[in-house]
Amino acid sequence: MASAVVLLHGFTHTGASWDSVIAALGERYSALAPDMRGHGSSSDTQPVTLEAVIADVAALMPEPFTLVGYSMGGRIALHAALALGDRVTRLVLIGASPGIANPRERAARRRADDRLAEEIERSTIEEFARRWAATPVLAGQSRGVAAAAHADRLRSTTPGLARALRGLGTGALPPVWDRLDELAVPVTLVVGERDQKFRGIAEAMAADVSGAEIVVVPGAGHAVHLEDPDAVARVIARRDRTS
Repeated sequence: MASAVVLLHGFTHTGASWDSVIAALGERYSALAPDMRGHGSSSDTQPVTLEAVIADVAALMPEPFTLVGYSMGGRIALHAALALGDRVTRLVLIGASPGIANPRERAARRRADDRLAEEIERSTIEEFARRWAATPVLAGQSRGVAAAAHADRLRSTTPGLARALRGLGTGALPPVWDRLDELAVPVTLVVGERDQKFRGIAEAMAADVSGAEIVVVPGAGHAVHLEDPDAVARVIARRDRTS
């Protein structure tokens, strides 16, 4: 029987961003990568709230599943794992964070996200896709990876992305740093070698998650699943073989 896997994309991406990882996993896995609310084919789906997205994830798979998330999708995956209990049997987080713990910093981020959402609404999707690609955390991607990421961003709409930022952004979601010790499933934290910010976050998370594994992918930046999808597939398969 194929192992069930759900993969959650990052902000501005769609489920198609996981295509290469799913191909590398092969037929041993029953993998689903939905377009989350505000993105791609779900650009117009409302409301765009954490509770609604978790309900969407829960409805995807009738049986227990491994949950994989990148960046925003990793943050949502953390919340989903805490909410769904034994429905989630394993958690793989790529370039993810439990949120902003400091209330003032989180409030400032929410104001910044709200301003950015207004700017997104005044942009075309082409304009915003190019602007987002210039975000410092995404620097250093190869031409091919950057081109594929740009094409994926064009599958969304600016109103949808603005709603996603307001409802699912870093400033919008409550932090779960103080709940990490509640995770009772195997947790793997994947970071790119060049992604120093999120490597530090992963190390801080691992201190609070019993048995957490950190995997640093050589040469990769923030979007490891785009830059080295085979490495991500190997991480998923390796833990399955040893569990």
